[in-house]
Amino acid sequence: MLLPIVYHPDYVTPLPPEHRFPMPKFGVIYNVLCQDGLAAPDQFHLPQIAAIDALTQVHTPDYVADFCNGALPAKAIRRIGLPWTENLVKRTRMAVGGTILTAQLALRHGLACNTAGGTHHAHANFGSGFCIFNDLAVAARYVQHAGLAHKILIVDLDVHQGDGTAAIFAGDPTVFTLSMHCQKNFPFRKQQSNLDVPLAEGLGDGDYLRVLADTLPGVLEMFRPDLVLYDAGVDPHHADRLGKLALTDDGLLRRDRLVLETCLRRGFPVATVVGGGYDKNVQALARRHTLLFRAAAELYPIVV
Repeated sequence: MLLPIVYHPDYVTPLPPEHRFPMPKFGVIYNVLCQDGLAAPDQFHLPQIAAIDALTQVHTPDYVADFCNGALPAKAIRRIGLPWTENLVKRTRMAVGGTILTAQLALRHGLACNTAGGTHHAHANFGSGFCIFNDLAVAARYVQHAGLAHKILIVDLDVHQGDGTAAIFAGDPTVFTLSMHCQKNFPFRKQQSNLDVPLAEGLGDGDYLRVLADTLPGVLEMFRPDLVLYDAGVDPHHADRLGKLALTDDGLLRRDRLVLETCLRRGFPVATVVGGGYDKNVQALARRHTLLFRAAAELYPIVV
C-alpha cells in the first residue's frame, strides 16, 4: 500500500503576472513528486469539488453565495488579495474538496497528504490573506457530520497564526486548535487558539524543534483526537519572503518527521496540507514543500 496523495490539476489557476501569491507551486509540487520518484501515478487521488452545503457548515451562506457568484464587494476582494474569476471559484472549491478527501483517506489509511490546502486565514464570513474558504475547518466539520470522527486536532505550523480557524472553532470542545507561529507577523490582530505558541523572529532549527517537541505530545495525550489535521506551511524557512523565522530545509524535514511520528506512533491518524510558502523561485519553493511528502513516505509503514 502506497501513501495516499491528493491532487487535482484545478489546484492551479492563472493570476496576474508578478502576483505575490505563488499559484504555480501546486502544479510544480506534483511534478517534483513524480520527477524525483517520491510518488507513483497510482498514489494520487482526484478530489471532487466541495459542495456548497459542505462550505456552509463553516461559512455563512451569504458569504459563500457572494464569493461563488462574483458578488463580493471590492473591499472584501482586496482583503482576500486574489482577483475574482470563475476559475478562482473552481480552484478554491477544488482545494477544499481535496482536504476533505485527504481527511477521509487519513481516517481509512492512517496518513494521507494533500498537495494544496491550509487556508487558515478564512473566517466564517470573510476571507483574508489569500484564503477564501477555510479548508481545515470545512474538512473537520465534514468528517464530524459524516460520523467519521468526533474530536479533531488542528496542528498549524504555518509561520502565520491560524486566526480564521481559531475564530471558527472558538468555544467548540470537539476541535482543538494549536498554532505555533511567528509572533510579529501577519495577522497583526491575532485570535485566541486553544493553544498559541508565539515565536520570536529569527528562531532557528534547534530552538524551534525543542519548542515543538515540548508542546505536541502533551496536547495529544490531553485531547486524544480521532484525527489530526496538520498544516505544514514552509514559510518558517529562512528564505521565505513573508516568514521572519530561520528554519533550514533540514529543519523543516525534521519538523515534519517529528509531527508525523509523534502522532502516528500514538495511533492518531494524520491528514496533511501544504500551507504557506512564498518564494519567487517556484521550483525551490515546491521542493521545500515536498519535504513533507518525504517525511510522510518514510513514516507511512508505521500505519500499514
